[in-house]
Amino acid sequence: MKYRLMAGTAGLLVVAAGVSLATPAVSQSGSTTVARYTIDASTLSGMAGLGAGGGGLGMAMNMMRGGGGQVVHALELRLGSNRAATGAPKADHFMPPVAKLGTSVPLVTPERAQAPDYVPGTIPQGQMPKGRLLLYWGCGEHAPKGQPVVIDFAKMAKGQVPPGLFAQGVNLPEDWQVLASNSTTYGEWPNARESKQLSAQSSLLGAHKVVSTYAPEIGFTLADDFMPALQARSSAMASGAVGLNWNALPKATGYYAWLMGAAGAGGQNTDMVWWSSSSSQQFGGALAGWLSPAAVGKLVAAGTVMPSSQTSCTVPAEVKQAAGQVAMTQLFAYGPQADFSYPPRPAGAKPGWKPEWIARVRFRANATLMLGLPGMGGTEQSEGSDQSAPVPSTKPKCKGLAGIAKRAAGLCE
Repeated sequence: MKYRLMAGTAGLLVVAAGVSLATPAVSQSGSTTVARYTIDASTLSGMAGLGAGGGGLGMAMNMMRGGGGQVVHALELRLGSNRAATGAPKADHFMPPVAKLGTSVPLVTPERAQAPDYVPGTIPQGQMPKGRLLLYWGCGEHAPKGQPVVIDFAKMAKGQVPPGLFAQGVNLPEDWQVLASNSTTYGEWPNARESKQLSAQSSLLGAHKVVSTYAPEIGFTLADDFMPALQARSSAMASGAVGLNWNALPKATGYYAWLMGAAGAGGQNTDMVWWSSSSSQQFGGALAGWLSPAAVGKLVAAGTVMPSSQTSCTVPAEVKQAAGQVAMTQLFAYGPQADFSYPPRPAGAKPGWKPEWIARVRFRANATLMLGLPGMGGTEQSEGSDQSAPVPSTKPKCKGLAGIAKRAAGLCE
């Protein structure tokens, strides 16, 4: 619950600061493009791999079985059309056999529902934390002068958003999304009807076909596959900083890391810490999604994303100290992107060119570490310390599902 609160707080601050969590969709007014299709393909490792497909209880059971370095593949499929369905909406994505998902997976149209009372990914109204958020950024053993930027949640609740809270510049005008809200008919997978889990051996190489009752048939052949797994590790440094390092991925276009922690006993009065590897004050938004190689190139030039040649980053000592005993860290490796259309895009196509359908496949690798919890996706060792003679623990053993939360809080082992 502590880390769900952390993620919700981050989402709320991004929205409050005017940084869009959902990038603009392609306008359908006057467009001859009938359908848009997206495949977001992830390679998840560490604790990110534990939660794929299972979430909640599934993740907890994996942790209880000792899983910490699990690698899995995950897909998000979305089909949007400006046509109404012929009869009941029905759509299927026919996969190559190497995907190990059967002949096809159904893209289900969710039932129309009333708008929620709050934006998903944010903290519901009346549940704003009463503490503070401490913002840090940049790789290095120590935080530069002027950090942290301190955000008082009580002032945020009153609508007092500090000016320049989030630096601008993550503007991706070429990006688009497929959503139920910007489609006449929409289908997605995984869904309530089916949520098969892919294995680490699943592949996307080969021919793909999407057939539906509300869009033209979409077909393409993929030559790119899931990215290799990120093997991220952490190491405690004598200065109190934490070194992060990872393996270089062949097709990675850049890397980005963030950390969230909470000092104190927990609850809504806890002060939270949010750190980003960016060289400037850049948090959340599109950085936590899939980014095209062109967008990553711009962000690398701006110092927002680490270049593909970089395989290490140091979390400042001040961040680790403020974040408390346990902190959640995520590392993203942005990968290639494949674009398809019908008819195929001609050379020298004008900006107003509109094909019958467009499809996009994006790749990303993601690793999650829990600093302070050895085995949960990373290792933590102090420089110069004697690892051969560990100090006996006086903490009780964690038992059952309730023990997972107690372990995260450092109350048992």
